[in-house]
Amino acid sequence: MGNLVVAGTDGSSSSFAAVGTAALEARRRHADLRVVYALNWPVRPMYSPLDTTPINRLVSEAAERARSVAPGVTVTEAMVPGDTVSVLEAESREADLLVLGARGAGGLLGMLLGSTAASVTAHSRCPVMVAREESPETGPVVLCVDGSPASEAAVGFAFAEAALRGAELAAVHVWLPDYAPPGTGVESAERLLAQALAGHAEKYPDVTVRREVASGEVREVLIERSRTAQLVVTGARGRGGFTGLLLGSVSQALLHHAHTSVAVVRGRT
Repeated sequence: MGNLVVAGTDGSSSSFAAVGTAALEARRRHADLRVVYALNWPVRPMYSPLDTTPINRLVSEAAERARSVAPGVTVTEAMVPGDTVSVLEAESREADLLVLGARGAGGLLGMLLGSTAASVTAHSRCPVMVAREESPETGPVVLCVDGSPASEAAVGFAFAEAALRGAELAAVHVWLPDYAPPGTGVESAERLLAQALAGHAEKYPDVTVRREVASGEVREVLIERSRTAQLVVTGARGRGGFTGLLLGSVSQALLHHAHTSVAVVRGRT
C-alpha cells in the first residue's frame, strides 16, 4: 500500500461522508489524506444547505471531518482550478486511492454518477472508491471475478482491502449457462475462479476466502450480493470489453445500483 489517499469534495452531504470514509482508508494504510475541491469558474450555485458558505470553509470543514474520524491521519486540503474530472484525474496520478461520494451537490440520486464519478472512475490512474453513506462496517468484501487480464489488479486490491478491514473475502464468479461455450460447465467456472485467486491467498494467509460460482445475469447477481457486503470490488472492464470502453457495463451498474460502497480498479496506466 502507498502513502496517499485523495478525497474529492463538493460541499454535498454525500461527499462529506465520503471524506470520512477516505480518512478511515488513510488510517488503514498509514497514509496521508488530501481533501480536494475542484474550483470551476465561474462557480455555479450549489443547491445544498452550504450554499452561502465560502468555498474555503467547505474544504476546511471537510478536512476537519476527516481529522475527527481519524485523528492520527495527516490531512491537507486544496482548492484546485479546473473542471472536476480533469482535476481528480490529475490527483489520481499521485494517489493510491481516490474516494468520491455517490451523489453531487445537487442532491439528485445518480447525478454525480451520471456526470462526474463515472467519468473520474473511467479515467483515474488509481483505484476509485465511490462511498455510500449507508455502507456498513461489517460483512464481507465482495470481489467480482471474471477471469479477464484486466481484472487481475482488482483481485489484488480486494485481498489487500479485506486484510486491512479484517473482513472475509467473498470471491464471486457469475456465469450464464445458456451462453457458455460447448463442453464447458460449472467445473470450468470453478477452475477459472481458482486460477484468478491463485497466489493471493498465500500472500494474505489471514484472509478467509469464500468462493462462489453463481449462475444468472451478472449485474443482478452482484447487486444482490452487495446487500450484505461492506465493499464491492470490481475491475473497470470485463472479459470481452472493447479497448475504448474504459468502464464496463457491470462496473457502471454497480456504481449506480449497489447497496454499499464500490471500488473500481484499473491499476496504474
